[in-house]
Amino acid sequence: MNAHRLQVKSLYKRSLKLSLDWTIQRDLWRQEALHIRHQFEQNRNVTNPVEIQALLLETEQKLTEWQHPDPYKLPLGPEGTKWERNLPPIVDGPTAEHH
Repeated sequence: MNAHRLQVKSLYKRSLKLSLDWTIQRDLWRQEALHIRHQFEQNRNVTNPVEIQALLLETEQKLTEWQHPDPYKLPLGPEGTKWERNLPPIVDGPTAEHH
């Protein structure tokens, strides 16, 4: 797989994740995901390297522009609302500090 294809796949995946930050409900997000897919498919057959580079740069700029100020985090994931909420107690016996 060439570097160009990997870059396009990365942009596509980042676009989907970014749209999920703005639209958390999956049924509404699905429409947005289809719209993003349609935009990528429109440029699938572009072969001019200069035009391809311009499209990649434009997409990067859009991703930066549409970055969410408070991105969605899974509740149990790192930095989520339930992350390490109920840590298990320390199993070791009491130390000198406990007396």
